[in-house]
Amino acid sequence: MPAPPHDETGHSWHHSDQDLFTITKGGVGAVVPGYESDMPAFDAALTDEDIRAVLAYIKSTWPERAREFQAAVSAKEEDEQ
Repeated sequence: MPAPPHDETGHSWHHSDQDLFTITKGGVGAVVPGYESDMPAFDAALTDEDIRAVLAYIKSTWPERAREFQAAVSAKEEDEQ
């Protein structure tokens, strides 16, 4: 499967900050073992700081509604940990 678009038409904004970071760093298989995707892991190419910067940029392009939803998902996950 190809990686989805990371704008509001995709589903990246449905995921928490931690999930987005983990998927970017380790590939989709890092959160869904055995899932086949064209999205590679970027841990060998990007530092953690780079990954956070890329995700911040992507999130900055989302409409306010998507950013608010994603922030709530991230906050809920943090509260559950």
